[in-house]
Amino acid sequence: MKLQPDSSKKHNHAFGMVLAERRIARGISQEKLSFEAGVDRSYISLLERGHKSPTLDTVFNLCRALEIRFDQLARLLQAKLEELNDPGHDAR
Repeated sequence: MKLQPDSSKKHNHAFGMVLAERRIARGISQEKLSFEAGVDRSYISLLERGHKSPTLDTVFNLCRALEIRFDQLARLLQAKLEELNDPGHDAR
């Protein structure tokens, strides 16, 4: 059973979901993403699970590694937050 994320950290959960979705869409492993972004693989895992908040430098490095512009990532994140805040959304 997964716990529902603390509402004060919902942005971390949303970021992690978007990060994992983009990584999988690009067809790369956490290990490859971590290498390309210059972070540890375990940190990618923590980000994807919503347990950590990345620095701005890390976000830009992840964007570069995922071949996505920062504004595109921001839009995806905003959409995910709106989805998670939808009262009809099944939190997982």
